[in-house]
Amino acid sequence: MDFSRVEDTHFPVKRYLRFGDKLLDLSTPKIMGILNVTPDSFYHPSRVASEKNVLSVAEEMLEDGADIIDVGGYSTRPGSDAITEKEELDRVIPIVTILKKEFPDIILSVDTFRAMVAEQAILKGADMINDISGWQFDPKILDVIDQYKVPYILMHAEGNVETLHNSKEYVDFFRDIVYYFSEKLQELNTRGITDIIIDPGFGFSKSLEENYSLIRNLEMLHLLEQPILVGLSRKSMIWKKLGGSPESALNGTTILNTQAILKGASILRVHDVPEAREIIKLLF
Repeated sequence: MDFSRVEDTHFPVKRYLRFGDKLLDLSTPKIMGILNVTPDSFYHPSRVASEKNVLSVAEEMLEDGADIIDVGGYSTRPGSDAITEKEELDRVIPIVTILKKEFPDIILSVDTFRAMVAEQAILKGADMINDISGWQFDPKILDVIDQYKVPYILMHAEGNVETLHNSKEYVDFFRDIVYYFSEKLQELNTRGITDIIIDPGFGFSKSLEENYSLIRNLEMLHLLEQPILVGLSRKSMIWKKLGGSPESALNGTTILNTQAILKGASILRVHDVPEAREIIKLLF
């Protein structure tokens, strides 16, 4: 039996992400709080509808132990409506602006696949870009990351906005995912982009069985030698298997997030910060 401590085996050890002149140490896992400025995100309590509400929610997340806040203005839940670039800008940029004004030291991520939204958000103080498409939807976003050298979250998904959640045919499930990441990491590194987090994309382009196979074998992705972000929070892979709803999926989320941490995840992206923080406190 292996009696080594979690922090002794956790990957990556003493790995840092650079945010301007700051470094974020990922040798202890971090918590990313989800802040949706959309009217139709799948988990209703995560939606914020006003600037005052945004500040209140962000402050609560930070007090509860969030290390990063992830702002999203484009819902990618199954069946969500497409919005224009202007609509996304109108939702996201004012929120980034007020969050940075109110919380100057906050590490702020913006969840977008659009180059214009990414650039404008960075200019207003965003520290990191979370791109669900791996620059498949807007290749120019890579130029923005290259220019501003902010950390980039690279997620695995196949298809377009409308088909992202559909399962696809894999020749070899794990080999195909590793190959996807390997090719994209090579291109990022060629451009000199090195602050990269990989996101396996739970719930995207995978069947229910494949999602669970992925969480059971998450450590296989360590061969890519990048920090891993896990976004499982209240997703349908949990509540559909349990026969519930997003509102009833907190316990299942906590169980799978614990497994992800034990498998070496470096960042948990969550709606419920206190429960995620307890996982880190108990294991580290």
